[in-house]
Amino acid sequence: MDAISIAIRTFFEAGGDVLFLIAAATFVMWVLLFERLWYINTEHKQDVAKALTYWESRVERTSWEAHMIRLRLISEVNVRLSANLGYIKTLISLLPLLGLLGTVTGMVQVFEAMTYSGGNARSMAAGVSAATIPTMSGMVATLSGVLANTFITPKVASEADYMEDTLTMDH
Repeated sequence: MDAISIAIRTFFEAGGDVLFLIAAATFVMWVLLFERLWYINTEHKQDVAKALTYWESRVERTSWEAHMIRLRLISEVNVRLSANLGYIKTLISLLPLLGLLGTVTGMVQVFEAMTYSGGNARSMAAGVSAATIPTMSGMVATLSGVLANTFITPKVASEADYMEDTLTMDH
């Protein structure tokens, strides 16, 4: 094993089992974030083009029926555009709570060490490590998700506005 894999294994062992939950939730969050970025830069442009082509091919665009078709087109594109954003925000909210769960389980280890060893500092150190590492990991994962979400959310909003501005009811 190389030094990096040993360091990662040691980190996970010191952080306790909750660290695996944090890692899994972080992985899912980033997969969803990358999926949204990929969608916005590829398929979303095709969805807008299809909706615009359909709208521009209509002869009549001023009636109530045309207005409802326009709203349907905008809504369909916006639903696909904002897919998975709720899951991303939920994971961002969940990660600090998982870190807190790691803190609680680590403190339980500290109290067990105090019970069985009478307060031996060496035996309590593993519990303190298991309490602080998940907290830090949950916070780092949350901050990375917040930063990425801060980039994606305005992009989604501007794309939704663009769609609404593009489908005009001019004739």
